[in-house]
Amino acid sequence: MKKGVDFVDSTQKILASCCYFSIFFAPLLFPIIVYFVVPHEDVKSHAKKAFISHLLPFFCLFLVFLFVFVMNTPEQIGVLVLVAMLLFGLVNLVIFIWNIVKGVQVLANE
Repeated sequence: MKKGVDFVDSTQKILASCCYFSIFFAPLLFPIIVYFVVPHEDVKSHAKKAFISHLLPFFCLFLVFLFVFVMNTPEQIGVLVLVAMLLFGLVNLVIFIWNIVKGVQVLANE
């Protein structure tokens, strides 16, 4: 969405921000429903961005499991799991904060 684009009404603004805030209650389901139900392009854009940001933790978790299965020795697995879990936690924290910030920005219409 271009910076400064006005929403038609407050309902669309609330729907767009709820796509980001849905990380609290329905991370994957809500943005998909909004994307296919709401005809407004700005709301669809926010729903798509929120959906992608909600998918990233699952992709990171897949990579963690993939790396664990690639390792051969127990020593490698132990170190890798520790490092991967720390990175996974950091990525999730960043994504969580990003969704909250984007939701507030949409409500503030920035």
